[in-house]
Formats: sequence, structure tokens, C-alpha cells
Amino acid sequence: MTLTQAQQTIDQWINSTGVRYFNELTNTAVLMEEVGEVARIMARRYGEQSEKESDKNADLGDEMADVLFVLICLANQTGVDLEQALVKNLEKKTIRDSERHKNNAKLR
Repeated sequence: MTLTQAQQTIDQWINSTGVRYFNELTNTAVLMEEVGEVARIMARRYGEQSEKESDKNADLGDEMADVLFVLICLANQTGVDLEQALVKNLEKKTIRDSERHKNNAKLR
């Protein structure tokens, strides 16, 4: 599925199953909640915090998909073509960082 297809699929889902989009500010808050859930798993599973028994079955992929879902909702609501935005962003990073990371001793 391309990002464009994902945006279209989520828009169709929202308008049929979800009834309507939450407003942009609500979705921004929901996005922060979802990112927090990913952060919790990362900190406990891969970081230095101990993982609670109740967290051990948390599905990292599902939580990341929640983040992506809400981000796509926000893109749809604000008229952002994520596929085009990602291509443009990668071009910017490639030009800006063409030598930066190669010359970073910390990355060796």
C-alpha cells in the first residue's frame, strides 16, 4: 500500500465507520497519546526501564500503526499529500546531509 492509497483508505474508513474526523486539535492530542504508547514500549523493552508484566504483551507494531493512522488523519484534514511530502523531505535531507553523517565520528 502506498502512502497515497493509505490516505484514501483511511479517508474512506473515517467517513463510513468512523462517522467523521475528530477536529485537528483533538487528533493532535490523540497523536501525542499514541506516540507516548510507543515511547512506553521502547523505554521498557529496549531502554533501561523494567517492563511491567502488563506491558510484556504490548504489540509495538500495532502501536506504531496507531501513530501512522492518526498522522494520516491529520494529513487528510490539512491537505497534506504525505507521499509527495516524504519525497520532498528525503530530497532535502539528501542535499543537507550528503557529507554530514559520513563525517560524523560518532557514527563509526
